[in-house]
Amino acid sequence: MNSRELGSTGLSLSTLSFGAAGIGNLYREVSHEDAMATLEAAWAAGIRYFDTAPHYGHGLSERRLGDFLRGKPKGSFVLSSKVGRVLKPVPESEVPEYGFVRPLPFAQVHDYSYDGIMRSYEDSLTRLGLNAIDILYIHDLEVTTLGEQGYARHFASFLESGARALTELKSSGAVKAIGLGVNEVPACLNLIDRFSLDAILLAGRYTLLDRSAEPELLDRCRKAGTKLIIGGVFNSGILATGAQPGATFNYTEAPPDIMDKVRAMEAVATQAGTTLAAAAMHFPLRNPLTASVLIGTAKPSSLRRNAEIFATPAPEDAWPRFDALALSQ
Repeated sequence: MNSRELGSTGLSLSTLSFGAAGIGNLYREVSHEDAMATLEAAWAAGIRYFDTAPHYGHGLSERRLGDFLRGKPKGSFVLSSKVGRVLKPVPESEVPEYGFVRPLPFAQVHDYSYDGIMRSYEDSLTRLGLNAIDILYIHDLEVTTLGEQGYARHFASFLESGARALTELKSSGAVKAIGLGVNEVPACLNLIDRFSLDAILLAGRYTLLDRSAEPELLDRCRKAGTKLIIGGVFNSGILATGAQPGATFNYTEAPPDIMDKVRAMEAVATQAGTTLAAAAMHFPLRNPLTASVLIGTAKPSSLRRNAEIFATPAPEDAWPRFDALALSQ
């Protein structure tokens, strides 16, 4: 598989990468055997960049991914995890609901302070059973997750002390790159001029359909030397399934106007001899700012299917027709 450099960090990411929320039991319980089989399928497909977080299964994703990667040669993969949440043990009856089925018995406490980030980083290493993480993202430092008041408080905490923790981790060589992992563009714009970011992991906002990142963020990233890792390229499903009944856009049932746009995109893909899913995966990579596209699944068959689709990009003459159908900004 092709790879791209992550700026001046010395890291090289496979252009297709693995998001490990699914193996943390996101929306459904996944056996350890199926999780390992999915990771093996990813490795066989040439994927060498793997992303996880304490949030995913309340530590379950990190444990499973660490079990898999410990068997691989050192230096043969790139690993990222995230900070901003500290896990606290609680009785099973008090485990909060975040969309993970039978997660590990922990509650999550948002903490973007110096001590919180250092604790989160060290706890992640312990769960992974590894002695290094390559990329560390600030996770969900955004209004969508924290609410307006929570965001203001945690953003101030990060600037006051949390930023220093990440700077120290990078300058000491403990991590090679630091970034921001969020679902909304305003959070990126608010931080990028205040703190040096090697990368932004942005979900669902620079896709074939949703171009929210285009009006301002791309230019700001270019000027700052910040690379992009793009997740949510299917906008939670509709760009993979097409405009079929019940298709989801941004985790809710797609409204009629979105369904109409996606039907038109499907027609463009068919005329171009490709698929909507292939176009969705390759769209972000047309921009040299994008280092990798992140695909999440917990099914080996889905992983293999996505890897096969990814192997066939859309013809160049199809892109202007897709662009004309994207949501206007």
